[in-house]
Amino acid sequence: MKSIILQRSTIVSLLLVILFLGSSFTITNIVKWEHLGSRTVNYRLDKDVIKITAREGSFKKLKIKVTGGSLNMHRMIVQYGNGQKDVIQLRHNFSRKSATRMIDLKGGKRIIRDITFFYDTKNISRKRAKVHVFGRH
Repeated sequence: MKSIILQRSTIVSLLLVILFLGSSFTITNIVKWEHLGSRTVNYRLDKDVIKITAREGSFKKLKIKVTGGSLNMHRMIVQYGNGQKDVIQLRHNFSRKSATRMIDLKGGKRIIRDITFFYDTKNISRKRAKVHVFGRH
């Protein structure tokens, strides 16, 4: 009788371990962001383009991160592989090491051709800012 209870508790324990490992595996996959490109910006009102190829795949979400210096991001234009464009108003003041919220792309998974950023810098910091783009499938 004790061996049957011991076997059941062992089976339940193994199932719980498998369930826990399975759930932690999916959580790890959910938060994976792919670096799509970056540009170092100038000290004035300007725009920069980051080219992205279809080889990187299609994306549902974007995130922008700024390192180095600070800048004021006005908007970005996402041009898709089919020629359509989305103008996304950011109006965000980035300090060094800051990032945007998650940006959902219209239409679900989309192949991105390029992203154009419109920004200005006030040269508050002595370092030039670097804009990084991340995508999530």
